[in-house]
Amino acid sequence: MTNATPTAQLSAAGVSIWLDDLSRERLSTGSLQKLIDEKNVVGVTTNPSIFHAAITTGTDYDAKIAAQAAAGASVEETIFEITTTDVADACDLFAPVAAATKGVDGRVSIEVDPRLAWDTEGTIAEAKHLYKKVNKDNVLIKIPATLEGLPAITATLGEGISVNVTLIFSLERYRAVINAFQSGLELAKENGHDLSTIHSVASFFVSRVDSEIDKRLDALGTEEAKALKGKAGVANARLAYQVYEDLFSTGRWAVLAEAGALPQRPLWASTGVKDPAYPDTLYVTGLVAADVVNTMPEKTLDATFDHGVVTGDTITGTYKEANSVLTALEGLGVSYNEVVALLESEGLDKFVASWKELLADVEGALATARTAS
Repeated sequence: MTNATPTAQLSAAGVSIWLDDLSRERLSTGSLQKLIDEKNVVGVTTNPSIFHAAITTGTDYDAKIAAQAAAGASVEETIFEITTTDVADACDLFAPVAAATKGVDGRVSIEVDPRLAWDTEGTIAEAKHLYKKVNKDNVLIKIPATLEGLPAITATLGEGISVNVTLIFSLERYRAVINAFQSGLELAKENGHDLSTIHSVASFFVSRVDSEIDKRLDALGTEEAKALKGKAGVANARLAYQVYEDLFSTGRWAVLAEAGALPQRPLWASTGVKDPAYPDTLYVTGLVAADVVNTMPEKTLDATFDHGVVTGDTITGTYKEANSVLTALEGLGVSYNEVVALLESEGLDKFVASWKELLADVEGALATARTAS
């Protein structure tokens, strides 16, 4: 691995590199293809904030919005058309990767309307609608890991639809996500689906854990508290990998694997470093193990490609140390359960706010286009 780039080394160590971004500009200029060719990118994730930034920046979507306005489309219909078209085109771009990896990589994710995060039936209906509209084998439908989302995950997988479970912060919820995944495959099997064609990732968020916990450690201000800064995010993710290892080595899983099922891979999300005091590749090089995905903003991808130091597996064998970090935090009065509950709530609120801003901005653009015509 010494002669390869850091991103090639990361791939060789079993990490699939996905880009946490998508836009019409990335597709039309060839910049996304360049990342596939040069920086080992084998998939893409999107979210409401990414689409809001893409659609409201520049002029790439003006013609599409004008056409939608002329057709009398509503703002929801317009956004649905724009986002599903971008994702379908990205799926086509990644089709060779999907073919080469038998569908494990070459995946493009699109999220259900975040306002449905607390609506099980609404999420199921939207997941089916998105899947049908994109109409590509290598799409992943993103469903948040809320309590209401869990049965929607099971039902969607049961329809033979591949799923990216998002906004996971706690180990307890991650266990529930894996249970929902395995229940979904059991349902898909009952429904006569080929389990080998159903893929899933579980998006475990990393940097936001440090952001919130570091804030609390700063408030304590002791040397003991300062010594724990920047350690919780990686520790939490490493323990998630332990959960993955445990729950995909059970008798229940063996029955599904025998029927052709593939495990739901852990995906490290929110891997851009928020605190400039930390190494900019902290949540990449510290979370290397076989069969994981790391979805990176381009800044983190560039940093990894430029100076990431990949030393092989940095997760297995670290569980005792990771547990001691969380135990020490509890000992200082930093409540893990309180932090992860807050982060889920804030994460959902941010996506809903981005979606509402997108609706307002596109509504304005549609009105302008109607006036112009």
